[in-house]
Amino acid sequence: MPEIVVIIIRSVVAFVVLLVLARIMGKKQISQMTFFDYVVGITIGSIAGAVSADQNVKLIDGLAATVVWGSFTVLIGVIALKSYRFRKAVQGEPTVLVQNGKVLEENLRKARMDATELMENLRENQVFRLADVEFAVLETNGQLSVMKKADKEPVTREDLRMKTGAKGEPRIVIMDGNVMRQTLESLGYTETWLLKKVREQGAKGFRDVFLAQVDADGNVYVDLYADR
Repeated sequence: MPEIVVIIIRSVVAFVVLLVLARIMGKKQISQMTFFDYVVGITIGSIAGAVSADQNVKLIDGLAATVVWGSFTVLIGVIALKSYRFRKAVQGEPTVLVQNGKVLEENLRKARMDATELMENLRENQVFRLADVEFAVLETNGQLSVMKKADKEPVTREDLRMKTGAKGEPRIVIMDGNVMRQTLESLGYTETWLLKKVREQGAKGFRDVFLAQVDADGNVYVDLYADR
């Protein structure tokens, strides 16, 4: 069989396998790529490239390696959904770079980001003055999320019925049924108070709560595993 025909056949097979794996791994692989996803994506792409063009690599061996890496990614994703600690170890945590208008230089260094990159990311979020920033958080996918100060946000109809005041970052206090004790203590609340709040919204206990947030006014948003 001519070499060009072999390459075409191997490329088509590799493409089909990659397409199937991409569908199984889901849209998150593209839209919210973490460092782990990035490494896996490069590895799978390299294997597929070798399968397509390198005839020294057996087709079946290359496809097996591709499927193993894809399956490993899916397995990691399933475990991460079940365990917050595992998800934190694999994907990392968001990093606060700006808080109350002040740059946290230590966190900036940990994120391997300099002042120029920070300002570039702020401009991409339509913020040109550092003084206008209330919070800036570097997400695990490398995107910078920015919350402007209250008096710099666009006015809404709801705002016209309210006084404009300082606002704080809504904080997650329960994730996957686990209480974020350090966060709760930093906000000045107790587990007893939090338990009362989640019970008012239909939960029997913390284990019934998928996600809970507390805003600056002490309002608690609760999302239950068993949504009604």
